Amino acid sequence: MSTDPLTLRVECEAGSQGEQMPRRFFMADKAVEIEDILDCWLAPEYSYFKVCDAEKDTYILRHDKLARRWELILFRSGKYQGDPPL
Repeated sequence: MSTDPLTLRVECEAGSQGEQMPRRFFMADKAVEIEDILDCWLAPEYSYFKVCDAEKDTYILRHDKLARRWELILFRSGKYQGDPPL
């Protein structure tokens, strides 16, 4: 099983301080519209964004600023309720 992050194409808009904020991303042929940015961690080399879509699916996206690449780090379905399986 691979643990490599999935590279994405991401469309952004400028945030309040000029930083890149994701608004939509693409996985193969699927477009995911970001409903809300739940949290973000900004650093010189990487930025992380915890986002959700209309179905309440949660994603963590990482922007590698040096490589100019976006990666999917985590996905959690909004359909699942309760503690994660062991």
